[in-house]
Order: sequence, then structure tokens, then C-alpha cells
Amino acid sequence: MTGLSLDLIDSLFPSDLPEPADLEQRYPPRELPAGAEVTRFAPSPTGWLHIGGIYTAMVSRDIARHSGGVYVLRIEDTDQSRFEEGALDQFEAGFTYFGIQADEADDPAVGSRGGYGPYVQSARSAIYQSYVRELMRQGKAYPCFETPQQAEARTARQKTIGALPGYYGEWAIWRDAPEDQVRERLAAGDPYVVRFRSPGLSGQRVTFTDVIRGEISADDNRNDIVVLKRSDSPLRLPTYHLAHAVDDHLMRMTLVIRAEEWLSSVPLHHQLFDALGFERVRYAHVAPLMKQDSGSRRKLSKRKDPEASVGYYIEDGFPPEAVLYYLRGLANGRLAEMPLAKALAEPLQLSEFGVAGPLLDMVKLDDISADFVASLSGEEILDRELPWADEHDVPLAAALRAERDLALRALSVERGPEVANPRKDLRKWADFRRVYGYFFSSVFEPVTDPSDARFNGLPPQLVAAVATGFADGYVEPGPDVAWFDQIRALAAALGFAPSQKVYRKEPDAYPGSIADASAVIRVLITGTRQSPDLSAICAALGRDEVLRRVSGLTAG
Repeated sequence: MTGLSLDLIDSLFPSDLPEPADLEQRYPPRELPAGAEVTRFAPSPTGWLHIGGIYTAMVSRDIARHSGGVYVLRIEDTDQSRFEEGALDQFEAGFTYFGIQADEADDPAVGSRGGYGPYVQSARSAIYQSYVRELMRQGKAYPCFETPQQAEARTARQKTIGALPGYYGEWAIWRDAPEDQVRERLAAGDPYVVRFRSPGLSGQRVTFTDVIRGEISADDNRNDIVVLKRSDSPLRLPTYHLAHAVDDHLMRMTLVIRAEEWLSSVPLHHQLFDALGFERVRYAHVAPLMKQDSGSRRKLSKRKDPEASVGYYIEDGFPPEAVLYYLRGLANGRLAEMPLAKALAEPLQLSEFGVAGPLLDMVKLDDISADFVASLSGEEILDRELPWADEHDVPLAAALRAERDLALRALSVERGPEVANPRKDLRKWADFRRVYGYFFSSVFEPVTDPSDARFNGLPPQLVAAVATGFADGYVEPGPDVAWFDQIRALAAALGFAPSQKVYRKEPDAYPGSIADASAVIRVLITGTRQSPDLSAICAALGRDEVLRRVSGLTAG
């Protein structure tokens, strides 16, 4: 018995809705090789994409690709009240940057890629309503006219008496309401939701198998959850619970890899699959990425941690290969011991995932990123740096295009196949201006004040004397030139100690050591007291630019 007549139930829905049998024909089982997995990533456009989303999407895509299956991107936007403008663009930017492209998805330029779309849930309203109508026809769902105020009062009462919150048992006052009462409320135009009639009983336990975690026992769901939102809403959309069950079935998912937070919903989701007549999908619940904070571990937080946002990695220009290599190592520890190229090609194994959340260590990621960049040629670095700079540092991009040969000379300083320990101070593309910006006159800010703090308190007159003496006797670097001798001779002529050791013994006898004199030249040419080999920098810049920078101070 449904409790409500079929004519009343059908009157609640558009007359042109498809029947479930029609939908089964429209979305037939996929023809795939044995063992092929159909997976999906299904973000909600309610904010920016979490790096944990890239982690889960990477895993889902990898499992599908290596099994000969299909990876689907589905946008779960049934919660229209929380839809955030720009979220979809940010999703696309993140997936593009990390190369996690779906086999099937909705593409604004060409429509749906794949025969199981649309892949945006707000475009599938008629499909969901068809299945809600079918649940009602079978007496597995019913209209509920509880108002928001009544719901608040019910929840408050449940808290007062220590009852579990929810709509169940004696609290589910519309569960078995007589038809004449329902018709009366409908005739009055009162809005309603449709609730699922849960078959769960109080105290009942169920067991299920998670692909990562094995057999799990949990309380069964007894809550009559909402499956179709208020009748007066602009789009008659379902809740996530029903929509995901319908879509995972019709899109023929074989394995759903999702966040650990959904683990407690499995009993409910199994009830929905059973009630709808669907074969249950297999679930694998991935532990969340964690962060070390004040001696303890906690979940990586959107609110607290900038590195939780995918935009953080794009804006700072982390090489995507380095980030993916690191994330894959967190997923399967053996991959962290492999060379990057091999680890990126090796299949991920769900059997190797841990049940505790892996720790995201940004220092480790920096090191991995630095190692990766150090393995690239100067041409490869420029080809990667330029697209980043076009988006995030336009003056730098212009400088690199205008002086590409200079950029390549700069990138050859203490780098290259002949260098045993190449520089690793370039970790991400946002570092380029800091590390190499001084090579380009259009972005370099020359030091003109002899009392600048970077000269570490040397008297301005002495700073000017070092600059003038260096410019007057400048010798260009060359294969047969003992280049540093000119600085050594100049420092001695100006009374600097020949070494730090000598200076420390008699600090009152000298204005500083040769290191201080050398630092003046380094600051004038590079803007910093720490840089690679100064003669190599001067060779890359050329005589005219070196003298221009040094002489700028003497003119001040």
C-alpha cells in the first residue's frame, strides 16, 4: 500500500516526466572490458576547490585510466542557495593546471562529452523527479508539510529530552498521514518536501565493505531524509543523497572514491539504492589530508590554511608534476621512493591507502619542487615561467620576452648538466622574480642610497668609495681572468681586513672585512647580499649593465 492514490501522486509531478524504464534505455550499461572501473569526481560549486579535491580526483582518474575504464566529472549543484559565482571557472582552472581532464563532462563550448550526460545536476531535474515519483508510487516516499518553524521546534524538543535529532518514529508526523489531510494541505497551496520512508529500525546495525577500509559495522539509518526539496522552489531539485544515487546508477559507476566524511552516510545510501532497485555501487573512502599544527595533527582547513586552496598552488606556480608526484606518494608510500617520471606513470593501488590522513608537509613539497625545477633546462623553465608570468606578473613576462637570451644566460648560472650540485633556489614560478629578477633592468630596482640597510651599517662614504673604485678598475670575467682579485685589491686599498678571521681579532683596526666590501658590489648588482657566483652574474649581465648599476650609487 502506498497510502496515497496513484492519481494524487502523479498530479504532483509534470505529466511529461520519463518513466524509469525509459531512463534505463537512455543510459544503458557500458560496454567495457572486464575489470574496467567507471569512477567520478563530483564537486559542489559552493566555494573554491580544496587541494584534497585534486587528490581525490587524481586517484579517481588514475584508477579508471589504468583499468581501461572511464573517469567522469559531475557537478553537484543541487544546493542552489550556496552556489558561488566563479567556482566552476576555478574548478576548470585547477583541473587544467594539474592535467586531470575527464573522459566525460559538460563542456560549455561543445556540450556534453560522453553519452551519459548532462553532467551538471541542475540540468537533470526531470530525471530525479521521475525516480521520486516512482518511490512515492511504491509507498517508499511521501509528502511532508512540516514548516521550517516546526522543524526547529522538533529539533529543540529532541535536544531537550536527549533524543537523536531527525525525522523518524513518533517525530515523523506526516509519514502515515491520511490522504484527505494531504489533499487538504495541497488544496491550500502549502509547500511541502518529499521524504524517503526509511526501512531502518532503532538499534539496528548493518555491515558493509569499504574498498580501502574493509568490513565496517554501523548503525542503520532510520531518518526519513528529504529527497525532493520544497515544492515552491524555483528548480524542483533533489537533495544530494537521492541525486548521487540516481546519477551513480544511470552513469553506470562501478567505484565511487570519495572523502571520509561520507562514510557515515553509507547505510542511508544503501537504503536508497535498494529502494530504487539499483545495484549498490562500491565505495572507497579516502582519509583527509592533514596538517601538523602545534604538535598535533588536524584536517587541512579551508578557513585556516592558504595551502588548502588549489588557487594557492596555481598562483605561486608550483610545477604540477611536482605536486602530483608528492600527492601520489602520500596515497601510496612506495611511489615516494621512485623517480618522478616513474611514479607518475605507476598505477595507484587502493589496497595501499592508509586509513589515517596523510600529512601535507609544505617543506617537503618545496624540496620536491626544487628538485624537479633543477632537472629542467633553461628553455624548459622559460616555457613554463612565461605562461605563469603572463597571468601573475606581466612586467616580468615582458622582460623575459624582450630579453630571452639574457634569461637563458641567467638560468645557466650554477645550473646545467655539467654542474654537479645545481642551484635549487627556484622552487616555483613565483620565485623567479626574487631569484632572477635582478638580471632584467626593466624589473630590477637599483640601489642608489649609500646608507641602505643592505650595506650593514658601512659608512656611506665608504660604500660610495667601494662602488667608485670597482667601476673605475672594472675587469670583465673571462676564462683567464682571476676576477675576484680586483675586489681583493680594492678592499685592501680601502683598508678592509683580508678575512673575517683577521677582522674579528682587531675589529677597531678595520672598517670591515673583504666580505663586507664584496657585499657592497653584490648588493649594487643584484639587490641582495646572497646570490650565486658574482662573476657569472656579471658575465651574464655584460659590462655596460654592471657599470650602470654600480655607477648609479656614485651619482647619488
